[in-house]
Amino acid sequence: MAASQPVRTNWHPNKKHTDVERWICIYPAYINSKKTRQEGRRLPKDICVENPTYAEIRDVLSVTNLRVAVENKQYSRERSRELQMRGRIRVQMRNDDGTPCNPDLGTREDVMRYVSTRIPQLKTRQGKSGDHQQHVQAQQSAGGKKGKGKRR
Repeated sequence: MAASQPVRTNWHPNKKHTDVERWICIYPAYINSKKTRQEGRRLPKDICVENPTYAEIRDVLSVTNLRVAVENKQYSRERSRELQMRGRIRVQMRNDDGTPCNPDLGTREDVMRYVSTRIPQLKTRQGKSGDHQQHVQAQQSAGGKKGKGKRR
C-alpha cells in the first residue's frame, strides 16, 4: 500500500483526476486465464495470467509512472470468499490537466495488457512454473495404472 492514502469522499462530477474516485479499478479476475468472460475476464485468454493476485498487480504497476492504491474489496462476480481472492487496485490514469500520467498506458485495456505481460516475469512466478513442471513430470514418471481398481 502507498504510504499516504488519498482521502476518499463521494463521487462528484467536479472531482479532479487526482481524486481516488476518478481512478480506474482493476480486479485480478479481469486478467485471470482461469475465468470465463461471464466470470469477469476482460482480456483474451491467451494473454491472461493464471490466478493473479492484487499484490502482483500492485508490484508490476509500482514501477510505472502511475499512482496505485490497494483497496480491500471483493469482485462482485467472485464466488470464492477466500482472502486470496480479495483486493482491488485503483490506478490514476490522468493528471489534473487531463494529460495521461503515462502516455504508453493511456487506456484501461493498455494497463491490463501491460500487467498481464509483466506478471509472468516476476521472480515469484519464475519459481512456480518450474516447480509445477517438475511436479507434473514426477507424476508422469511414477506411472502406475489409473482407474477405479478391482470391483467386488
